Amino acid sequence: VQLQASGGGLVQPGGSLKLSCASSGQSFSISNWAVGWAVGWFRQAPGKEREFVGVTSRSGTSTYYADSVKGRFTISLDNAKSTAFLQMNSLKPEDTAIYYCAAARTFALPIRRSDFSYWGQGTLVTVSS
Repeated sequence: VQLQASGGGLVQPGGSLKLSCASSGQSFSISNWAVGWAVGWFRQAPGKEREFVGVTSRSGTSTYYADSVKGRFTISLDNAKSTAFLQMNSLKPEDTAIYYCAAARTFALPIRRSDFSYWGQGTLVTVSS
C-alpha cells in the first residue's frame, strides 16, 4: 500500500482544514471484504515525538481519537476512492505539526505507531495568526 497525504497549510486559530490520504496498490477499498484495514492519523510537532491523533476502521463505523482532538477532529473514508480524510475544526496553535496518515491490516483499532505498517509522507499544518 502506498499512501499520499495532502491538504496541509497555514490556517488561523479557530479555523478549519481538511487533510486527505489517498491510497494505491493494495488499497483499503471496501470492495476487499476479506481484509481488515484500519486507517490512522498521527502528528509530530517540532521537537516532539510523533503522537496518535485518531483511527478509523475501514467501514468507518468505529473510530477513536486522542483526547486532545476529540470533538474537533473527524476521520472519514471514501472507500470508492480509497481515500481517508481528517477534518480539523477549531484549530489551535498547539495543533501545529506535520500530519501523517497510516494504515494497518487489522480489524482492530490500533493506536500505537508500531501497529501501522504503511505510512504516507507528512503534510505540514501550521496554525498561526
